[in-house]
Amino acid sequence: MNAKKNPVTLSIVVPAYNEERRIGKSLEEIFRFCNALGDPYEVIVVDDGSTDETVALVRRRFGDRPQLRIAQQPERRGKGAAVQQGMLQGQGDYLFFSDADLSVPIESLAIFLDELRNHCDVAIGSRRVPGAKIEIHQPLFREMMGRGFTWLSNLILGLRHSDVTCGFKGFRREIARELFIRLHLQNWSFDSELLYLADLKKYRVTEIPVTWRNDQGTKVRLWKDVLASFLGLLQIRANRVLGKYP
Repeated sequence: MNAKKNPVTLSIVVPAYNEERRIGKSLEEIFRFCNALGDPYEVIVVDDGSTDETVALVRRRFGDRPQLRIAQQPERRGKGAAVQQGMLQGQGDYLFFSDADLSVPIESLAIFLDELRNHCDVAIGSRRVPGAKIEIHQPLFREMMGRGFTWLSNLILGLRHSDVTCGFKGFRREIARELFIRLHLQNWSFDSELLYLADLKKYRVTEIPVTWRNDQGTKVRLWKDVLASFLGLLQIRANRVLGKYP
């Protein structure tokens, strides 16, 4: 028999960089929701080289919970690298990643899980499809930049998505491994690379309307990250030409 020794249904990956102010409350909500849901689960916090007390806080408040795993990167490599590490370590049948501020409430996971079980391979949150609700908007310029990046991703990569950058996405386990093992980009453009790879593989991707609320503690370095993300789209095209996406 090849059954897993300790079967896990859900893996929830939370990338974190200097999140000591927010991550405690978020993890409390995640554990509360998952305990009520009843499926065996694990929560993987991936620290992206934090310089504050993020890891110490997580260990102090949640270290006695058997569902918690902590992975650490020795230096800041980028959100994409942190998510990739967590997703490749995840043992669940269904894997999710969520921003540390829970801008998409963790309760949304139930809808994503149903879609993954019955209809699709990849489920991505969208703030721009019917049924979505934005409770607290980003500053206008940042919101326009996000829309612009989605438009560029669709144009340059031939995608057809309404919201590339929403930080809540779910995957079937075998699909997650196929995608994340091939991921090259470590900055904010990793979302576009993921969806491009899913398109190349002809996986079924479903957009799910989410409730979303902005948190002012964002770690986005606006101009630097916007430029790097745009260059990332060009790198994705170059990688395809160079045969880096088998």
